[in-house]
Amino acid sequence: MSACSACTWEISMPLTELALRNAVAGYAGATVLENVDLSVKRGERVGIIGRNGAGKTTTLATAMGLTQQIRGQVLLNGADVSNMPTAERSRRGLGYVPQTRDIFKSMTVRDNLRTGLQGGPDSRLDEAYALFPRLHERRNNFGNELSGGEQQMLSIARALMGQPDILLLDEPLEGLAPVVAQELMASLSTFSSQRGLGCVLVEQHVGLVLDFASSILLLERGRTTFWGSTAELKKRPELLASAIGLKSNASAPASRSADPQLV
Repeated sequence: MSACSACTWEISMPLTELALRNAVAGYAGATVLENVDLSVKRGERVGIIGRNGAGKTTTLATAMGLTQQIRGQVLLNGADVSNMPTAERSRRGLGYVPQTRDIFKSMTVRDNLRTGLQGGPDSRLDEAYALFPRLHERRNNFGNELSGGEQQMLSIARALMGQPDILLLDEPLEGLAPVVAQELMASLSTFSSQRGLGCVLVEQHVGLVLDFASSILLLERGRTTFWGSTAELKKRPELLASAIGLKSNASAPASRSADPQLV
């Protein structure tokens, strides 16, 4: 990224598109992604699926600047930000919910949400409570007093407090009961539709991803097996069968315990 491309970006400019172009990236000299392309615009929903080790998490981490990017580009509104620090990408409208449930367990729900405001008004907390009413009920509880589902709701709500234009979610349903997972996904779908939030979802529950996303990136060993519309992928079940072992029940929510290969 050139110096001028960094300085000409207006902070007030909304983030309308995130794109990866021929991204090659990994960790400590080991390449994980090989020439991966991806794009998502505000209001769009993209799903990333594949087996364990396929490069799903690495794709999100590369978008956030958390990997060693070897070649290719990460673009925000068409500007190459490959050398831009993670915090700056966040300031420009890119939100991230990591797999680790990024909350402060020694702080209350309310105070956790406040850490995500990035200087914004406390009135935004009402938006989090409207999205996840359970957080309002638990607003005075500490993070370590929450259930796994409540912690995940808090992690997502905290990321939304910064009002991102595009949100990256890494396995937000991990370890959640099916009813809680469906509740969380319904809230995300509603919020995305109402606010024009772009989403990139990495998730092991492949059926839920296919229902949520309009476009799918299917990875196998760090390479793209499919990139296109969900409708087109559903017409090619052999791709799902070969890449992740998913057969004719692709449109049904998958259970981790029932099929550990759906990753």
